[in-house]
Amino acid sequence: MSDTTTTTSTPGAVQTTGHAWDGDLQEFNNPLPRWWLWSFYATVVFAVFYWFAYPAWPFGKTWTKGFTTATYTEGGQSHTMRWNTRSALLEDLDSGSDAKRQRQYLDKIAQTDYAAIAKDPQMVAFVNQAGKRLFETNCSACHGRGGQGVVGLFPNLVDDDWLWGGSYQAIETTLKHGRNGYMPAFGSVLNATQIDDVANYVLSLSGVVPSSEASVRGQKIFTGATGGCYMCHGDDGKGIKSMGAANLTDKIWTIANVPAAQSPADKLAAVRAVIGSGVQNVRKMPAWGERLSAAEIKLMAVYVHQLGGGQ
Repeated sequence: MSDTTTTTSTPGAVQTTGHAWDGDLQEFNNPLPRWWLWSFYATVVFAVFYWFAYPAWPFGKTWTKGFTTATYTEGGQSHTMRWNTRSALLEDLDSGSDAKRQRQYLDKIAQTDYAAIAKDPQMVAFVNQAGKRLFETNCSACHGRGGQGVVGLFPNLVDDDWLWGGSYQAIETTLKHGRNGYMPAFGSVLNATQIDDVANYVLSLSGVVPSSEASVRGQKIFTGATGGCYMCHGDDGKGIKSMGAANLTDKIWTIANVPAAQSPADKLAAVRAVIGSGVQNVRKMPAWGERLSAAEIKLMAVYVHQLGGGQ
C-alpha cells in the first residue's frame, strides 16, 4: 500500500482529497447535499428556540422556565401558567378538540329532559362513556368501579333497591346534595331480649327465619312506642325513601351482612348488632353540587340510573 498524492485537473471531475492507496484507491471530496445542510442548520436553530421556549436547562438550584404558557379554566376561572406537562394536559382537557366535543354533548344533555336522553342512542352512548369516567374518578372509591358497593358502608348501585329513591330526579338530588344515613342505637333503649325479638321479627319479614313467638314479640316492639321502628321503616317494614330507611321485606341487606352469615344464629347476630349500635357516621355521602357542573350531575344521574335499572 502506498500513500500517493494525486491531483485531478479534468474540468467537471469529482474532486479528491489528494490521498491515494495502491495507486488507484482514492478518497473523494464530495460535498454534502444542500438540502441536508439546510436541514441540519434548521435543527440547530430549532434547538436554540426550544431551549428558550420550554423548560430545558438546569440553572443553579432551579432551571430555565421558558416563555411558553398554557391557559386553562378551572373552577370557573381562567388560569395562565408557565408551560409544563401538567398545564399542557389541563389546557388540552379544557380546550382540546375532544374537550370541545364533550362540552357540546354536555350542553345538549343539560337542555334535554331525562326521557328524551334515554331514547337517544347517541346520547346514551355518550352517557355510558363519559359517565363511566366520571364515576370512576369520583364515586368508585366508595361504591367500587362497577357500583357494587360494600355491605355495611356503601350502597350497592347495581341492584334494584334504592334507599333514597331510584328516579332520575331522586338520584340527581342525591348527587347534588349528598345523603347522611342515620339510625339511632337501641342498645340503651331495649334490653338484650327485646333486641333479639326485634331481630327475629326483622329476619322474618323477608323469610330468612320463620315466624315464631320471638318474632311476634318483636313485631309489637317494632310497631309500638317502645321501639318505634315503624316511624322510619313503615308499619309494613318496606321503608320510607324520603328518610333513606331500608326496605326490610326484601332480601337485600345494606348494613347487616346477613347473606354472608352461615348459620341462623350468625344472621341473628348480624341484625342484632345493627339494632344495638345503630348507624351513625358510616353512611354519609358528600354533596357533589359544588364539584361537578349541573350538566355532569345530570349525566351521572342517567348513568347511575342505568346501573341499577332505576325507577
